[in-house]
Amino acid sequence: MATQGAQRRAKYQRIADELRDAIQAGQYGPGARLPGENDLMATYEVARMTARQALGVLQNEGLAESRKGAGVFVRSFRPIRRRGIQRLSAEQWGSGRSIWAEEIEDRPLSVDQVSVVEEPAPDRIAQALGIASGEAVCVRRRRYVLDGKPVMLATSFLPSDVVAGSAITQVDTGPGGIYARLKELGFGPVHYREELRCRMPSGEEVERLSLATGTPVVAVCRTAFADGKRAVEVNEMTLDSASYVLEYDWDA
Repeated sequence: MATQGAQRRAKYQRIADELRDAIQAGQYGPGARLPGENDLMATYEVARMTARQALGVLQNEGLAESRKGAGVFVRSFRPIRRRGIQRLSAEQWGSGRSIWAEEIEDRPLSVDQVSVVEEPAPDRIAQALGIASGEAVCVRRRRYVLDGKPVMLATSFLPSDVVAGSAITQVDTGPGGIYARLKELGFGPVHYREELRCRMPSGEEVERLSLATGTPVVAVCRTAFADGKRAVEVNEMTLDSASYVLEYDWDA
């Protein structure tokens, strides 16, 4: 039955399966050039469109990337394992460490685009923060780059009456970041809620994240709550789905 099921798969899917297996087996290492359309046409006796679709599957999965005029190559970027629970522990940011610290190991991370402004709160943000629509919020917009590749866009919204005059309104928030500064202000996060959904990116997101054609993004919206259940931050993040493994680990 399994063999029959495999035979029912379209030819391009079966070719993609074999190439994927070869990549995972190490026959094509990071940065290696995959067989081109002409090679696949000759090997599998298929039309060019079928060969193109097979390579497209691997690109959409984030396993391969196309380089104009050179071919399709195995991605050399090592995905980030985002530990959704451990990264937000008070022990992490409370000790002055970045919540990225364990995820990136010794890889170079930079925030190459940062803006901090005060704006009226959009309705969705005002509702999440429990403030009036249009009330002033501090808005922090960032782009994170790992190993020279943009991997995430993030926009944090914080009540201006909480963070006014603090380092949170500056480009550099200091050791431990936003959450460490909130704790110093008496509003340290004690609870978080994250909502995730997958979607196709906007044109701006494609450009800012340097996304390959057809690559979806993961939209994460995190709300941080201080003691007394007051929401003190809403962080809307856009992740390059091909650059992440999302890990959640907890006891039963």
